[in-house]
Order: sequence, then structure tokens, then C-alpha cells
Amino acid sequence: MPRPQLTRRKFVVGSGVAAGAALGMASGAASAAPFPPAPAASRTGAAEAALAEFPLSDVTLLDSPFRANMRRTCAYLKAVDPDRLLHTFRTNVGLPSGAEPCGGWEAPDVQLRGHTTGHLLSGLAFAHANTGDEEYADKARHLVNALAECQRAASAAGFTAGYLSAFPEKVFADLEAGGKPWAPYYTIHKIMAGLLDQYRLSGNHQALGILEGMAGWVEARMGPLDETQMRNVLRVEWGGMNEVLAALHLTTGDATALRTARRFDQEDLFAPLGAGRDELDGHHANTEIAKVVGATRLYEATGEDRYRAIAAHFWDIVVRDHSYVIGGNANQEFFGPPGEIVSRLSEETCENCNTYNMLKLGRRLFLHDPGKAAYMDHHEWALYNQMLGEQDPDSEHGYVTYYTGLWAGSQRQPKGGLGSTPGSYSSDYDNFSCDHGTGLETHTKFADTIYFRAAGAERPALYVNLFVPSEVRWRDGGVTLRQTGDYPDAGDPVRITVTRGAASFQLKVRIPGWLSDADRPLAARVTVNGRAVDMSDAAPGTYLTIDRHWSAGDTVELAFPRALTWRPAPDNPHVQALSYGPLVLAGAYGTTDSPTIPSLDRASVRQVSPRTPEFTAEEADGAEVSLRPFHQIHHQHYNVYFATVPRPGRPRETARYLLAEGSGGTVADATGTHALGRLTGGATWTTGRDGRTAAVALDGADGHVALPAGLITGLTELTVSAWVRVDTQTNSARVFDLGYHKSTYLFLAARTGTGRPRAALKIAGMEGEDFVDADAPLPTGTWAHVALTVGDGRGVLYVDGVEAGRNDAFVSSPLLLGATTRNYLGRSQNPSHPYLHGAIAGFRVHNRALPAADVAALARA
Repeated sequence: MPRPQLTRRKFVVGSGVAAGAALGMASGAASAAPFPPAPAASRTGAAEAALAEFPLSDVTLLDSPFRANMRRTCAYLKAVDPDRLLHTFRTNVGLPSGAEPCGGWEAPDVQLRGHTTGHLLSGLAFAHANTGDEEYADKARHLVNALAECQRAASAAGFTAGYLSAFPEKVFADLEAGGKPWAPYYTIHKIMAGLLDQYRLSGNHQALGILEGMAGWVEARMGPLDETQMRNVLRVEWGGMNEVLAALHLTTGDATALRTARRFDQEDLFAPLGAGRDELDGHHANTEIAKVVGATRLYEATGEDRYRAIAAHFWDIVVRDHSYVIGGNANQEFFGPPGEIVSRLSEETCENCNTYNMLKLGRRLFLHDPGKAAYMDHHEWALYNQMLGEQDPDSEHGYVTYYTGLWAGSQRQPKGGLGSTPGSYSSDYDNFSCDHGTGLETHTKFADTIYFRAAGAERPALYVNLFVPSEVRWRDGGVTLRQTGDYPDAGDPVRITVTRGAASFQLKVRIPGWLSDADRPLAARVTVNGRAVDMSDAAPGTYLTIDRHWSAGDTVELAFPRALTWRPAPDNPHVQALSYGPLVLAGAYGTTDSPTIPSLDRASVRQVSPRTPEFTAEEADGAEVSLRPFHQIHHQHYNVYFATVPRPGRPRETARYLLAEGSGGTVADATGTHALGRLTGGATWTTGRDGRTAAVALDGADGHVALPAGLITGLTELTVSAWVRVDTQTNSARVFDLGYHKSTYLFLAARTGTGRPRAALKIAGMEGEDFVDADAPLPTGTWAHVALTVGDGRGVLYVDGVEAGRNDAFVSSPLLLGATTRNYLGRSQNPSHPYLHGAIAGFRVHNRALPAADVAALARA
């Protein structure tokens, strides 16, 4: 499956009344007039959603961390100078601009320039719709007027009518011809999406006119392309062009916009997803997530179930098999193989844009499938544990991070290569990036998913999806409800009170799925006006339905008990994260960095005080660490994953592949513990060191032995040994390599650049590797016994039973390697390395670091 060839990252407040005033939340404030309904033609053949969204003007955030985040972002929206962002748009078409250029990815020499203006238009639209403050609409009108002027000047500048961007149109000719410019359609999508939000949420008709001109330009550009040119366009990140064009069709009924949206159907991505296959390994995550969000809009526009299946399968695959404990996904922006989590940790996990788009995706899927509460369970989990914490609470303008790193000792920090305000994560003008842009939206639209309502149902229903202090005015239902409580940071009950009106309807409240994850069963308790509600049909991960006549003063109280929950990583059950209710906990380490994943004594965890999400625990060396909600930890090092040491087992040989079968294509573990290995490529049978017993010959081209996964799972110390004959000395050829990929491994190389063997242990995220170099080369053309022992912070390498090298300062432990999925004899994890030319036999693993005498005995056997 073709992989993305280019990504846009390759370049390098108060509370109460005061907070309300800062947000423009004057009592009774109304948002701008709603946009006119789309013509009936736009809904022909469309898939109608089961649920409807509340207008942002009908949901008010109350005091909480969410409102505080929104206040900071709104302060930035009011402070930012729009003319600085318009500078490159104006100069692109020859219009004068006296504004100072921006930095970061908005700099005049950066291809991606212009994308933040689209995010800014969206953020202003969300803030205006939610608060009714006209200052946001005024700034947006200034932006839209200027963009209209730039679009009108396009023809005089030599561009096609309708073109609007901050870079020349010739970039698209380069793209169509097979060039790889930095994501031009990605930027066009952001501008178009911002214009659509201005029309839908702020009633800006001029924005719609500009948008329709841009949509016409896209169709004129793409319509004449042949198959090769279209393939060239689709292989470079194009954002959510299908999403905005389908949404334009749904808004106006424009059939041409829908036709253009479908031109972006990328079958090398969509076909496997439609069939439920996970072929995401190696794909740039956010490139693909945005396309799949577009598939949900195409489902709504066309009614074709294929689009829904693509989106639903993708969501399931990513959340189940590619997500870290905080709900985010991808390492260094790319998906890995399913289930590889601890083996792919770094300071660049969980790009925040990815989760921004995953929340959009799950939200749209839930609107069509409200029976699947898992969509909202993930929304809550990722919102609380990643997105809420991406913003610096000490910054006046809501500066955000780019990644949420999860390697040991990570800390929230700026994106490398971009400027930032000292001591914070970004800045006003020098840190523009995709995550700066999505942050303008994330923190101004918290109100959009707290509540939904049944669309066209016989029985009116109001859904409570998220537990965020807020008030919803249900105009059609004739009631106003207020939700209060300190959720998620405290365990006190959530209260939902009818404050105005009276009506009969179903109140549907999500019972969080995390209740079923605890070591002991946890049951929600719900009362209405003090009387207990029957919970027999409301298991965790479903919605409780309370059907009655509601009147002002009626109160629902929701009590969700919490317990400390250990969450093992799928690729290493001995590396775990901790959660307490809906909150992932992290160790707060201050200025102390962690060279590797620390070990935590599970029995030592103690709650600081009842009902608070704060704990203390002891590391293996007795040092005490404070555990707090991850979203609260800023400006210091932290750890989210911890090693949990298993009980020691009896000393034994845990794997013995003698490699002496002499025929066939498989090799067996004589201990009976592990599955068969297999001879692969040019691996064949030969005579072993005694001239009688068989061994495996390795041709140096592609011959190797592939052993089953999990050979060294759960081992705090080990010995790995084998007999090897090296016929050709080649740097980096491996005797064995047990791991996942080229950043997580335990290997023995027959020779390195030193001219001698090297054994090394590394976990992705470590700055370097733990290694031991031998004191002399391995012999050529004769058999040698090699053994590596690792344990208690020490690695020792033996050749023919004699110590050949040691390192008494190992940082990491084999326990952190987990259920290694790629275990090779004669082959490296790194595909650029050569294969071993020679032969191998007698491969063994012991569950302890054998003493020198025992290693010598193995060499004599």
C-alpha cells in the first residue's frame, strides 16, 4: 500500500463573573443569526443523523478547567493582529501590506503559510457562537473582507478566478506533475473550513461567497486531471478537502461541491478500511484521520453505507490497536503495527492534531449511531487526559504543545525548530503550526458535544454525553438544565438540575465505560430528587434512560465511584499506566529526568486524602513519587508508564531452539514453551560444529530464522546464548536481534565499526543504547559460543565461555522489552543492515543472568 510521501511536519484567567466577562458571556447574550437552512436538494439521498447538535449559543460553560482554557484562548483571539496573518495573502496577489510577517509555519518562505488563518476564522466563529460577543465577529468580518479582496485580485495576479491562498497557484501545477510541495490542499482545506464555519455559525454571507468561489476553483483545477495526475495530487497530504466540500453541499445543496468531494476518494486507504483491514502501519496518522473524517460527511451527503463503514472501521482500529493510555495515537506522527505502544514511546507521541481530528470523527459517528457509547467514552477520555492538558495554564493566551510525549521523563514543551514565549509551549506569532491552529478550535468548542438531542424521534430525548459544568437551553424541549460538580478532578456527584420550564422527555445519561475497567466492579448510583433509579439496564459503557415529566427544581444526582486501575500496555503487560476514574495519573518529577521507564511498587500506592485523585507511591529504589492527574502536570518532567516487576520465578531455561532438525522449514523449542520458528529466505540446513548434528546455514543475502513473539516477556534478567560460525565479517550483521523495530531491541552483532562484536539493549525513547563491546573479533569460518547476560544494571558478553566485555552501568532492563514481535537469528531489525553470512545453532534463553561458571558450562556442552 503506498505510503504518504510528504507531511507538513517535515520542516523544520479567572473564575465566576470575571471569567464570564472575559469570554463575553453577558447574561442573556445571543449569538449571531443562524444560517439559512440548506435547500431540500442538499438532503436528497442523504443519511439523516439520529441525533442533533445544540447550537453553541444554547450551551454555556460554567466554572471549570474547560472554561478556564477557553478564556485563555479567547484572550488570544481578541489580541491577535489579523493583518499580520493577512500579510502573505495580500503580497501573493500584489496588494500592499505594511504588517510585520509572522514566524513559524506562517513565515513568508514556508509553503504551508495561510493555514492558520483558516483555523483563526473557525476559532472566532466558535467563540462568537458560544458567547455572543460581537468582537469575535467583527474581527472575522475584517479577515473575510480582506480575503475577498485578495480573491478578487487573483486574476490580475495571473491566477485562476476563485483562487485564494497565501502562496502562488503554480504550486498546484507542480503537485499535479508529480512534485511534492508541502501540502497545498491541506492549507486550502483549512481556509475553506474557516469560511464555512463563519457562514454556519456567524451568518457571514460574504464568507460563503468566497468559499463557493474556492470550491469552483478546485473543481476547475481537478476536473481535467487524468488518473496519473490525480494520483499525484492524492499522495501529498490534502487535509479534509472531502469533508469541507461535502459539508458545503450539505449546507447549500451544491451538487458540484459533492462531485468534487468524491474526487478525493483515495482507494488505497479507503478500500482496506471498508473491508475492516488494518493496513495503517507506516502511514502518517493525521494525514489519514482527516480524510476519514471526510468519509463521515460523504456518508451524510450520499447515504452510501460504504463511507460509514470506512469511518467506523478506522475509528475502531485506531482506538483499539493504535492508541496510548491518554487516548492519543501515533509516535513521531506515524502509525506503527497494531498493539505496539510501549515499544514506540518517545517525546513525540500523540500529536495533538491527531486527537483533535479523532474527536471530530467519533462525534460524527455517534450522531448516527447513539447506541455505541464507546464513541463518547473515548471522547471523554482523550479530552480530559490529552486535550485539556495541551494548554499551558500559566499563559495568558493559552499556548499549546504540539506533541504530548509519553517517554519516561518527558515534559510538555514547544515543537522543535519553532519559537516560543520563554517558559511556555508556543507564542503569539513565532510558533504557528498545525497544532497552534487546531488549539484555537479545540478550546473554543468544548460546548459542542456535552449535550445532544434526538432528531425527529417520537419521544423527545436529551443526551448528556460529557460531565462538564454547563447549562443547556433546550428551546424545542422548553426546558433549561444546569450541570454542576467538580468532575473530573473530584469524586463528588454530578448534579443535573432543571432550572426553567417543564416537559416530558427522556433524559439519557452516559454511564462511563471506565467503571468496568477497575479490578473490582464499580456501579454507578443515580437518584432523581433523592430517590434511587433502577440501574439494571444501564451497564457501564451504555446510556441510562430516565423517562418522566420534568419540572423546574427536579435534580438528577450521578455518583461514579472510582478506584485505582492499572492499565497494562498491549505489547508489555509488565509496563502499566494508572488511572483513577476518568483520569490518567502521572508521576510528577519536577526537574528530575528519567533515563528509562521507572519501576513502581504497586503495593506502595497510597491515596493522599479520600475522594481526591492524588496519590503517592514508591519506586523500586524506595524513592517516593507524587501521582496526580496528568492534565494538571505542567512545566516539569513526568512519567505516565511504569514498570511493574513480576514475582521471581524459579531459575530455568525458558527457550531452547537447538536448530538441529536437519530438514523441513521449522524449528522447535525443546522446552515446549514457545511456538515453532521458521527458516526464512535463503536459510538452509548444514552440518553443525561436531560434524554430525545439523545447524542452520545463513546465506548473507536474506536467509535468517524467524522465532515466535514473546521469547523474553516478563524477564527482569536473562541470558541469551548461541553457537555461531561467521563466514564473512560484515558490520552490523546480527547473530540475534529480539525486538520490534530498529528503535526497540536486544541484539548481538557479530561485528560493528570497532571490528568487534557488540551486544546492545534499547527501548524507543532512550537517548542512546546500553551496550557491551567485546575485547576481540569473533573468529572467521569457525564455530564460537556467544552469550549475553543482562541483570541488575549490568551486561556481560562472553565468547567461548570467557568474559569478553562488560558494562556495569546498564540503564534499562529486559523487562521493558515486553512481548517482542520480531525475533530473528541472522537478521537485524533495521532493514538497511546486512544479513549474517555463516551458520547458527543451539539458541537458548535463560530467565536469569547466569554466573560465569554456568556460561562456561554452556560453552563446553
